[in-house]
Amino acid sequence: MPLAIMIMGPQGSGKGTQAELISKKLDLFHFDTGQYLRAILYDPASQKDKTIQRERKLNEEGILNTPSWILKIVVQAVKKMAALKKGVVFSGSPRTFYEAFGHEQGGKPQKSQEGLFAVLEKCYGKKNVSVVVLDIPLKESIKRISARLSCSVCGSPFIIQKYKLESCPFCGGKIIKRKDDNIKSIMERLSEYNNRTKPIFAELKKRKYKIFKIDGTPAPYKIHKTILNKVK
Repeated sequence: MPLAIMIMGPQGSGKGTQAELISKKLDLFHFDTGQYLRAILYDPASQKDKTIQRERKLNEEGILNTPSWILKIVVQAVKKMAALKKGVVFSGSPRTFYEAFGHEQGGKPQKSQEGLFAVLEKCYGKKNVSVVVLDIPLKESIKRISARLSCSVCGSPFIIQKYKLESCPFCGGKIIKRKDDNIKSIMERLSEYNNRTKPIFAELKKRKYKIFKIDGTPAPYKIHKTILNKVK
């Protein structure tokens, strides 16, 4: 049965980079939650939608989007990918306890609302679901995000270098700085990660899911090798 891998960690830890490398190596879909959401939030055809307006405002302020709204979107995507009999690697999901398990921390499970892990378990089997947590210091996270640029078309990330790129080397799109990559939003997102994402890890261990904590500071290719050794 195909694999389902979650690459998790604080902002700037390299989730997207590692997920992309893993997707190519193991022939998996790469589901970049942030990029997927931005495509929805900035779709010109949806800008009058009140829900989109609300969620876009949250996103730009560095606050996590409404968990029930995110969960619905991600679960729909998972079921489509699973129907194609192909595995998936996530970068950016889940970010809240509710998204992961379908209820708030300390709350009671709801039969009417399955969390992402329950859906993945049904689609791929529990033994094929793995979680990789990339661990980096706070200062390194802030440094990386502050220097981050991305392509306005394909979303590929870049770090500000001595030689500045004017266009994306992959698709030719314009290189931009994300609106939410300012110091206020960065600190808000790191706080959200500590308060709303980290509690997921203890619950995963309790539920006997495979979870691997990996140092996210070495060179990307070294991290990639470590991840492969854990999830294959």
